Amino acid sequence: MRTSPARRLPTRGAPAKGARAAPASVAFLLLAALAVAALLPGCAGRRPADGGRGWSQRGIASWYGPGFHGRTTANGETYDMNALTAAHKELPFDTVVEVTNLDNGRRVEVRINDRGPFIRGRVIDLSRAGAEAIGMIATGTARVQLRARLGASAAGAAVGRAGFTVQVGSFRDRDRALDLAARLRRDFEVDVVAWDGWHRVRVGGLRSREAARRLAAELRRRGLEAYAVGVG
Repeated sequence: MRTSPARRLPTRGAPAKGARAAPASVAFLLLAALAVAALLPGCAGRRPADGGRGWSQRGIASWYGPGFHGRTTANGETYDMNALTAAHKELPFDTVVEVTNLDNGRRVEVRINDRGPFIRGRVIDLSRAGAEAIGMIATGTARVQLRARLGASAAGAAVGRAGFTVQVGSFRDRDRALDLAARLRRDFEVDVVAWDGWHRVRVGGLRSREAARRLAAELRRRGLEAYAVGVG
């Protein structure tokens, strides 16, 4: 009696007889689609760095000084390492940012006038004066929290209505702000604006940013930390 040949079974992972294997390109596209879908929630949650009210960021701060002192910054100013300024990769120029050193709690307000830092993981490059104010000269870097205090975009929206002024100081101590204001009132119209725990000393009311910048330059020659800001 003839016996029928043994039936050959498909090996594990091989397609069954009559079935077509999915092309490699289809499998690749499916994996790519799944990867994009996994990334979408993170992208949707990222806020643009517009410097508006409520903007904040955490990361590592560094500082730059003697090697750049006197050079031209990204916004066309002359870099002064003794001024309270900073570099940020995205924030609009003239945005005022409060920088808090998370290791010691010290804070300072700086104005963005340059671009950087361009080292992975770092979020802001402070001037020497800014770094000294929060106690990070010796360490070179520090963990910081950034919060926008005066957004350049918001200031720009008010140009046509209220113009510009020049900020010459920002103090936690109200008496220090009033003392500076009293000294400046001999020659200028001065206001002290209190907001969010800070007392800002501002000089003049001007119709154009260029006029405010000229006044700021004059005040800097007097040894003041002065820069033009929009008001509304």
